[in-house]
Amino acid sequence: MRSTTALSSASAAQCTLRVSPLVGPLPPAMAPTPFTAASTTHRGRASARLLASASSPSSASSTPSAWPRGVAAPAQTPGPAPLRPRASLTAALAAATAPARGPVAVRTAATAGPAAPTAQGTEVDFEAVIGIECHVQLLTATKAFCACPNQFGAEPNTHVCPVCLGHPGTLPVPNAEAVTLAVRAGLALGCDIARASKFDRKQYFYPDLPKGYQISQYDEPICSGGRLEAEVDGVQKSFGIIRAHLEEDAGKIVYAGAERLSGADYSLVDYNRAGVPLLEIVSEPDMRSGRDAAAYGEELRRVLRTCGVTDGNMSEGSMRVDVNVSVRPRGSPVYGTRVEIKNMNSFSNMQKAIDFEIDRQVALIKAGRGSEIVMETRLWDEIKLVTKTMRKKEGLADYRYFPEPDLPPLQVTDEFIEQVKASMPELPAAKRARYLSYGLTKGDVAVLTEETATSALYDAVLALGAPTKQAANWIQGDVMAYCKEAKIGMDALQISPAALAEMISLIEGGTISGKIAKDVLPDLLQGKGNKGVKSYIESRGLLMISDEGAVAAMIEKVLQANPKQLEEYRGGKTKLQGFFEGQVMKESKGRVNPGLMKEVLLRMLKGE
Repeated sequence: MRSTTALSSASAAQCTLRVSPLVGPLPPAMAPTPFTAASTTHRGRASARLLASASSPSSASSTPSAWPRGVAAPAQTPGPAPLRPRASLTAALAAATAPARGPVAVRTAATAGPAAPTAQGTEVDFEAVIGIECHVQLLTATKAFCACPNQFGAEPNTHVCPVCLGHPGTLPVPNAEAVTLAVRAGLALGCDIARASKFDRKQYFYPDLPKGYQISQYDEPICSGGRLEAEVDGVQKSFGIIRAHLEEDAGKIVYAGAERLSGADYSLVDYNRAGVPLLEIVSEPDMRSGRDAAAYGEELRRVLRTCGVTDGNMSEGSMRVDVNVSVRPRGSPVYGTRVEIKNMNSFSNMQKAIDFEIDRQVALIKAGRGSEIVMETRLWDEIKLVTKTMRKKEGLADYRYFPEPDLPPLQVTDEFIEQVKASMPELPAAKRARYLSYGLTKGDVAVLTEETATSALYDAVLALGAPTKQAANWIQGDVMAYCKEAKIGMDALQISPAALAEMISLIEGGTISGKIAKDVLPDLLQGKGNKGVKSYIESRGLLMISDEGAVAAMIEKVLQANPKQLEEYRGGKTKLQGFFEGQVMKESKGRVNPGLMKEVLLRMLKGE
């Protein structure tokens, strides 16, 4: 009888022989047929394991007879030739999804020790490598795959249905308007628009994801490539776009018992947001500072708002930005370990979070603790101004992407793209160039083009003949101040462009003064002068006093009331002219014609 040890060893040897062939790569004959965007049948129901390997390059030449034993090969349906991912997109995806190289290269270049000296004894200069994933909610009337309203602020769990809640037996239907907005965004960013793309399932379990998976796009997105130009501290920079793809949003977790996650007693889930259409825009890792990233995000929001793709309200979550940050010795071709940062509700906070994370990683490397930089997701704490570990970062394999079996490939025609292109508005960069050609300052241009409603009002007023500089001054001055005080946007004003143009014209023509205009502007902004600004001002008895006799009478009254100042003026203190002008304006309650008043006042001060 063999001993227990001998039996165990023998069993272990047999087990090794049986198991080892299964952990190697499958032989070519067993490779599954790949799923393509042009497929006319969905092969996703046969086996999740087969779908997980469907995009492997080794399966590109497989045939129906090459399917594993026991699994029926799908019927071959006549159709267009299989669509292969474009080489440029494949390379970009490979670069974007490659596993982190780890901190070893950085720690080798920056030798252990606080000062991180090089062989020459000088300190290593580090640089950051930053990429951004921006999720924008699309301005559609309904959700991405059902008829529920896409509306912010409703009572929790009132805009839901069996489709967006993932009930068994329900089927999604793509929202055509979401596709239109995605194409519009892609054209604005200079992307290539795929004539054929597909939807995929991204598997992960979280309470705000009722289906247990997210419908997204993986290897064949609707938009790829592209660039975004942005000015960073007076320098024009160009940032690459890897891709922009359609997907659905998750629900929203509400933390109860505290204003934020920290200190909360329990959590609730609002599924109103589940299924809202998103466009995820992934940048190249072209940014090198928090300021670069903030400038990129600000310009991206301007472009998307101008195109009507999203409202971009970060406070409401309709634009959410995740940043990936790593550091490396300047000039090194090897990336450091990438860390993702979430929970940034403004571009100011995004810049602060990135700058903190850069300093944190550099400090760890210089202290010889580079191994503590791991691939993880960190949260920005805007109270303490630090990033904190949230969870270890998932890899692509954890999501188990496979083609969405309930949605056919998405086809976009050349004719459709041309129709969208014809509807494109003037983009912010072109608008800024046009405003600069009017002779406006860069500061004026920056303010006027920040919001679409502001530039729309300005253009409408100019079209009615208002002078460029005066119109710019009123809009970015008193009009914006009113909006800020009333806590409303420019698009909520009741004034018509014609009324604002008429008011400016009355000032230029000497019918009213700037003081009168400032007094009546709040009423005009509420729409009270839309039937005629002049008649409205006249009804309030505020038309400018331009009768020379009436002006002379007011000046005489002011001179008699201030004999000492008059004597000093005539004694040589001519600067007192400003004092008298102010007194006359006060006497007329701002209604006197300033040009006529100065002319008559000067004569009377001299005793003429």
